[in-house]
Parts: sequence; structure tokens; C-alpha cells
Amino acid sequence: MSRRTADGSREDRIIERVRAIPPGNVRTYGDIDPGAPRLVGRVLATTRELLPWQRVVRADGSVAMGRRQLELLRREGVALRGDRVDLRAARLSKPR
Repeated sequence: MSRRTADGSREDRIIERVRAIPPGNVRTYGDIDPGAPRLVGRVLATTRELLPWQRVVRADGSVAMGRRQLELLRREGVALRGDRVDLRAARLSKPR
């Protein structure tokens, strides 16, 4: 198996895991892929797939895309504390 194929299937798993986050919930970059949280960010930034990107947040509950992301999360009913997601209330368990 080529490296490109291996990377592709890892990226596919990232896309599947992000797509599976239901409205009103979030996961952190590290929840999506504990071994490569930065890859999760890159996939979200470069994919042409329509994904609920706003449901992926930093480990401390802060958001990467500022007010726009917070507003989308607020509309979905995600629990917020100021400018951060309340991870205790909104975070799903890690995918298996």
C-alpha cells in the first residue's frame, strides 16, 4: 500500500468522524484523530466535502474560526461559556 493510499484512508476516517458529529455536540481535533490533530485541521481546511466543520473545536473548548463558528454552534444549541464551548456539556465521547 502506498503512503498516499494510507494517508487517504486516514483522511477518509477523519471525514467520516466529523460527519458523524450530531448537531448540538462537538469533538476536539484530538478526539477525531489522537495521533494527528493538526491533520484534522488540514483536512477540514482543504476538503471539498460538505462537513459540519464548526463542531470540531480545540482541546480547551476554544474555536479556530472565531465569531462565525461560535454563531453556528449557538444556533445548534451547543452549550457555551463565553467564547468557548462547554466541553463537559457538549463533547461527545471519543470515536472508536
